[in-house]
Amino acid sequence: MNAPRPFRVEPVEFAAAREALHAVREAVFVREQGVPAGIERDALDPQCRHVLARDADGRPIGTGRLTPQRTIGRMAVLAEWRGRGVGDALLDALLAQARALGWNELSLHAQATAIAFYARHGFLPQGGRFVEAGLEHQAMARRLDAVNPVETRDAGLAAFLGVAAGTRRVLRIYSRELDPGLLDRPEALAALRRLATSGRQVRLLLQDPAAPRRALHPLIALAQRLPSAFAFRAAEDPVDLDYPAAYAVDDRDGWYFRPLGHRFDGETRLDGGGRARQLREAFDPVWERARPCGEYRALGL
Repeated sequence: MNAPRPFRVEPVEFAAAREALHAVREAVFVREQGVPAGIERDALDPQCRHVLARDADGRPIGTGRLTPQRTIGRMAVLAEWRGRGVGDALLDALLAQARALGWNELSLHAQATAIAFYARHGFLPQGGRFVEAGLEHQAMARRLDAVNPVETRDAGLAAFLGVAAGTRRVLRIYSRELDPGLLDRPEALAALRRLATSGRQVRLLLQDPAAPRRALHPLIALAQRLPSAFAFRAAEDPVDLDYPAAYAVDDRDGWYFRPLGHRFDGETRLDGGGRARQLREAFDPVWERARPCGEYRALGL
């Protein structure tokens, strides 16, 4: 049984919770990040739906809001509470409110340091980065309860991070040659390392295992350091070798599918249970008839 969280998140009315909301936001945005106080507060606050996180003693520790323009903003967690699930709980509460309102899409401006956090929750980058309130930001969006189109490499990376984050036990990856430009990105390697060091497994099914070996793909080196968590197999059946697509699928409801495996564009969804189940059922028989990549275990030894 999971231990109870040492905090709670609840919807609040702005007028009643103004002091608590501003206390957190001023601590994070104004004092910590140097955002001018006149920018941090705006006329939208009374029109927004707010969520507030409090610790066990009732002290405010995190905030977030939904604007009438269907954007998420003012996500802030006190420094001493970061990395403890507060931000995830705040974002989940905002997504639940958006669904209850019948909204089918949300957008946000993520600080550059928070892009991976929002990606883990299904948000994909749109366009280039820009400076807002003196800080580098990235526009991101997510369709709710629907397939999200992936159109760029950065969006593909975000889609992969979301699928990896949803893995409970086994992440399955079907790839031609370990997807250079995607699975060798530092963010992807960090996500895979987190899975491996937390007792989860990664199965990678390849069509051309020689290419990443020649290229000294960093994922092979990572797998050699954590051999109990990673397994590589190579497809040999001609039908499997002719399969044009590539995908990653977790063991819950998340997937990222590319019709052409050498490209990054495709579709993703973190709550698409039927399609995730279909992809796992397609992956497993190919995995069973594929050969283990023994050459990867020996590389570099």
